[in-house]
Amino acid sequence: MKTIAKYKMCRRLGAGVFEKCQTQKFAAVEQKTVRGGANAKRPKALSGFGLQLLEKQKVRFTYGISEKQLQNYVKASSTAKDMSVTDKLNELLETRLDNVIYRLGFAPTRRQARQMASHGHFTVNGKKSTIPSQHLHTGDIVAVREGSRGSALFADYVKNMKDRNYPSWLKLSPEQMQAEVVSKPKNEEQFLKFETVLEFYSR
Repeated sequence: MKTIAKYKMCRRLGAGVFEKCQTQKFAAVEQKTVRGGANAKRPKALSGFGLQLLEKQKVRFTYGISEKQLQNYVKASSTAKDMSVTDKLNELLETRLDNVIYRLGFAPTRRQARQMASHGHFTVNGKKSTIPSQHLHTGDIVAVREGSRGSALFADYVKNMKDRNYPSWLKLSPEQMQAEVVSKPKNEEQFLKFETVLEFYSR
Protein backbone atom coordinates (compact mmCIF):
# COMPACT_ATOMS: atom_id res chain seq x y z
CA MET A 1 0.00 0.00 0.00
CA LYS A 2 1.37 3.41 -0.99
CA THR A 3 2.29 5.91 1.73
CA ILE A 4 -0.41 8.39 0.61
CA ALA A 5 -3.06 5.68 0.87
CA LYS A 6 -1.78 4.76 4.32
CA TYR A 7 -2.10 8.36 5.53
CA LYS A 8 -5.69 8.48 4.26
CA MET A 9 -6.41 5.23 6.08
CA CYS A 10 -4.83 6.60 9.26
CA ARG A 11 -7.00 9.72 9.13
CA ARG A 12 -10.04 7.49 8.89
CA LEU A 13 -9.13 4.74 11.33
CA GLY A 14 -6.54 6.32 13.65
CA ALA A 15 -2.76 6.57 13.75
CA GLY A 16 -2.40 3.19 15.44
CA VAL A 17 -3.15 1.20 12.29
CA PHE A 18 0.16 1.98 10.56
CA GLU A 19 3.59 2.67 12.03
CA LYS A 20 4.26 5.43 9.46
CA CYS A 21 1.46 7.46 11.02
CA GLN A 22 2.81 7.23 14.56
CA THR A 23 5.04 10.29 14.19
CA GLN A 24 5.03 13.81 15.59
CA LYS A 25 4.60 15.23 12.08
CA PHE A 26 1.42 13.24 11.42
CA ALA A 27 0.06 14.10 14.88
CA ALA A 28 0.71 17.81 14.31
CA VAL A 29 -1.12 17.81 10.98
CA GLU A 30 -4.07 15.96 12.48
CA GLN A 31 -4.25 18.34 15.44
CA LYS A 32 -4.24 21.33 13.11
CA THR A 33 -7.04 19.80 11.05
CA VAL A 34 -9.14 19.08 14.12
CA ARG A 35 -8.69 22.61 15.47
CA GLY A 36 -10.11 24.12 12.29
CA GLY A 37 -7.31 24.62 9.81
CA ALA A 38 -7.87 25.32 6.14
CA ASN A 39 -8.41 21.65 5.41
CA ALA A 40 -10.64 20.97 8.38
CA LYS A 41 -13.82 19.05 7.78
CA ARG A 42 -16.60 18.28 10.20
CA PRO A 43 -16.66 14.50 10.72
CA LYS A 44 -19.86 12.74 9.84
CA ALA A 45 -21.76 11.11 12.67
CA LEU A 46 -21.50 7.33 12.39
CA SER A 47 -24.35 4.90 12.93
CA GLY A 48 -23.98 1.92 15.24
CA PHE A 49 -23.12 -0.25 12.26
CA GLY A 50 -20.64 2.36 11.03
CA LEU A 51 -18.81 2.37 14.35
CA GLN A 52 -18.66 -1.43 14.37
CA LEU A 53 -17.33 -1.50 10.82
CA LEU A 54 -14.72 1.13 11.70
CA GLU A 55 -13.42 -0.89 14.66
CA LYS A 56 -13.35 -4.06 12.57
CA GLN A 57 -11.26 -2.32 9.93
CA LYS A 58 -8.91 -0.99 12.61
CA VAL A 59 -8.13 -4.53 13.69
CA ARG A 60 -7.66 -5.75 10.12
CA PHE A 61 -5.25 -3.01 9.09
CA THR A 62 -3.39 -2.92 12.39
CA TYR A 63 -2.45 -6.60 12.19
CA GLY A 64 -2.37 -6.76 8.40
CA ILE A 65 -4.79 -9.67 8.10
CA SER A 66 -7.52 -10.51 5.61
CA GLU A 67 -11.25 -10.43 6.26
CA LYS A 68 -11.34 -14.23 6.22
CA GLN A 69 -8.53 -14.49 8.76
CA LEU A 70 -10.29 -12.10 11.12
CA GLN A 71 -13.53 -14.03 10.77
CA ASN A 72 -11.68 -17.24 11.69
CA TYR A 73 -10.11 -15.57 14.74
CA VAL A 74 -13.50 -14.31 15.91
CA LYS A 75 -14.98 -17.78 15.46
CA ALA A 76 -12.12 -19.39 17.36
CA SER A 77 -12.33 -16.86 20.20
CA SER A 78 -16.03 -17.60 20.69
CA THR A 79 -15.12 -21.05 22.02
CA ALA A 80 -12.82 -19.70 24.75
CA LYS A 81 -13.36 -21.40 28.10
CA ASP A 82 -10.58 -20.09 30.34
CA MET A 83 -10.88 -16.38 29.47
CA SER A 84 -13.25 -13.80 28.03
CA VAL A 85 -13.95 -13.79 24.31
CA THR A 86 -12.30 -10.38 23.89
CA ASP A 87 -9.14 -11.52 25.70
CA LYS A 88 -9.00 -14.63 23.51
CA LEU A 89 -9.33 -12.58 20.32
CA ASN A 90 -6.53 -10.30 21.51
CA GLU A 91 -4.39 -13.35 22.32
CA LEU A 92 -4.91 -14.93 18.89
CA LEU A 93 -3.84 -11.72 17.17
CA GLU A 94 -0.92 -10.82 19.44
CA THR A 95 0.67 -14.29 19.47
CA ARG A 96 1.04 -14.48 15.70
CA LEU A 97 4.72 -14.97 14.86
CA ASP A 98 4.89 -11.83 12.72
CA ASN A 99 3.38 -9.70 15.50
CA VAL A 100 5.79 -11.14 18.10
CA ILE A 101 8.72 -10.34 15.80
CA TYR A 102 7.42 -6.78 15.52
CA ARG A 103 6.79 -6.43 19.27
CA LEU A 104 10.36 -7.56 19.99
CA GLY A 105 11.80 -4.87 17.73
CA PHE A 106 13.26 -7.21 15.14
CA ALA A 107 11.27 -5.35 12.48
CA PRO A 108 10.08 -1.70 12.38
CA THR A 109 6.67 -2.66 10.95
CA ARG A 110 4.40 -5.69 10.99
CA ARG A 111 4.60 -5.84 7.21
CA GLN A 112 8.37 -6.21 7.32
CA ALA A 113 8.00 -8.72 10.16
CA ARG A 114 5.78 -10.86 7.91
CA GLN A 115 8.39 -10.75 5.16
CA MET A 116 11.19 -11.70 7.56
CA ALA A 117 9.16 -14.58 8.95
CA SER A 118 8.17 -15.90 5.51
CA HIS A 119 11.83 -15.77 4.42
CA GLY A 120 12.77 -18.11 7.26
CA HIS A 121 14.85 -15.76 9.39
CA PHE A 122 13.32 -17.08 12.64
CA THR A 123 12.97 -20.32 14.54
CA VAL A 124 10.27 -21.40 16.98
CA ASN A 125 11.52 -23.81 19.64
CA GLY A 126 14.62 -24.44 17.53
CA LYS A 127 12.79 -25.22 14.30
CA LYS A 128 12.82 -22.90 11.29
CA SER A 129 9.45 -21.30 10.60
CA THR A 130 8.23 -19.67 7.39
CA ILE A 131 4.64 -19.11 8.52
CA PRO A 132 3.97 -15.52 9.70
CA SER A 133 0.56 -16.51 11.11
CA GLN A 134 1.99 -19.31 13.30
CA HIS A 135 0.66 -18.97 16.83
CA LEU A 136 3.00 -19.03 19.81
CA HIS A 137 2.07 -20.38 23.22
CA THR A 138 3.37 -19.86 26.74
CA GLY A 139 6.83 -21.44 26.97
CA ASP A 140 7.60 -21.13 23.26
CA ILE A 141 10.91 -19.56 22.28
CA VAL A 142 11.30 -17.48 19.14
CA ALA A 143 14.83 -16.68 17.95
CA VAL A 144 16.71 -15.31 14.98
CA ARG A 145 17.94 -18.28 12.96
CA GLU A 146 21.68 -18.91 13.34
CA GLY A 147 22.29 -18.47 9.62
CA SER A 148 20.53 -15.09 9.61
CA ARG A 149 22.31 -13.46 12.56
CA GLY A 150 25.02 -12.02 10.34
CA SER A 151 22.42 -10.34 8.12
CA ALA A 152 22.27 -6.54 7.92
CA LEU A 153 18.68 -6.86 9.18
CA PHE A 154 19.99 -7.54 12.68
CA ALA A 155 23.29 -5.63 12.61
CA ASP A 156 22.32 -3.02 15.23
CA TYR A 157 19.66 -4.97 17.09
CA VAL A 158 21.36 -5.26 20.49
CA LYS A 159 22.26 -1.55 20.51
CA ASN A 160 18.79 -0.47 19.41
CA MET A 161 17.03 -2.53 22.07
CA LYS A 162 18.74 -0.72 24.98
CA ASP A 163 16.11 2.03 25.01
CA ARG A 164 13.17 0.11 23.55
CA ASN A 165 10.19 -1.19 25.49
CA TYR A 166 8.58 -4.50 24.74
CA PRO A 167 5.51 -6.30 26.17
CA SER A 168 5.72 -7.82 29.65
CA TRP A 169 4.39 -11.14 28.33
CA LEU A 170 7.64 -11.61 26.41
CA LYS A 171 11.02 -12.22 28.06
CA LEU A 172 13.75 -10.98 25.74
CA SER A 173 17.44 -11.91 25.71
CA PRO A 174 18.89 -9.32 23.27
CA GLU A 175 22.40 -10.77 23.10
CA GLN A 176 21.00 -14.21 22.22
CA MET A 177 18.47 -12.61 19.84
CA GLN A 178 15.69 -14.71 21.29
CA ALA A 179 12.66 -14.36 23.51
CA GLU A 180 10.29 -16.58 25.45
CA VAL A 181 6.53 -16.23 25.72
CA VAL A 182 6.10 -16.16 29.50
CA SER A 183 2.38 -15.34 29.81
CA LYS A 184 -0.75 -14.52 27.85
CA PRO A 185 -0.87 -11.07 26.23
CA LYS A 186 -3.19 -8.32 27.42
CA ASN A 187 -4.78 -5.51 25.45
CA GLU A 188 -2.62 -2.86 27.11
CA GLU A 189 -2.87 -0.14 24.43
CA GLN A 190 -6.69 -0.01 24.40
CA PHE A 191 -6.56 1.39 20.85
CA LEU A 192 -8.61 -1.52 19.56
CA LYS A 193 -12.10 -2.15 20.90
CA PHE A 194 -12.58 -5.88 20.47
CA GLU A 195 -16.05 -5.83 22.03
CA THR A 196 -17.27 -3.67 19.14
CA VAL A 197 -15.63 -5.99 16.62
CA LEU A 198 -17.43 -8.96 18.14
CA GLU A 199 -20.71 -7.04 17.96
CA PHE A 200 -20.13 -6.49 14.24
CA TYR A 201 -19.81 -10.23 13.59
CA SER A 202 -22.71 -11.14 15.85
CA ARG A 203 -25.24 -9.24 13.70
